[in-house]
Amino acid sequence: MIPEQPKNSYRVTLVLPYRESRLDGVLMRALREQKENLKLRVLSRTEFKQLFKEKRILIKGQAATPASSLAAGTTYVDILGF
Repeated sequence: MIPEQPKNSYRVTLVLPYRESRLDGVLMRALREQKENLKLRVLSRTEFKQLFKEKRILIKGQAATPASSLAAGTTYVDILGF
């Protein structure tokens, strides 16, 4: 089941062939590769860390941390304010 996307958010769909131990590296790569949101594509590492601090990065509606692990398969990450 696909979770509902919050209003005023940008959704990143991560499709992983295997488990990842940390969200931050995977998400940063995905943001750099996407072409829909230029602001997120050029986000600095400092701004990226701030999104985690402000709890604006969600997985299944829950605030994620940079060290959140990801299971193999599809994960929907929502970034609030974009």
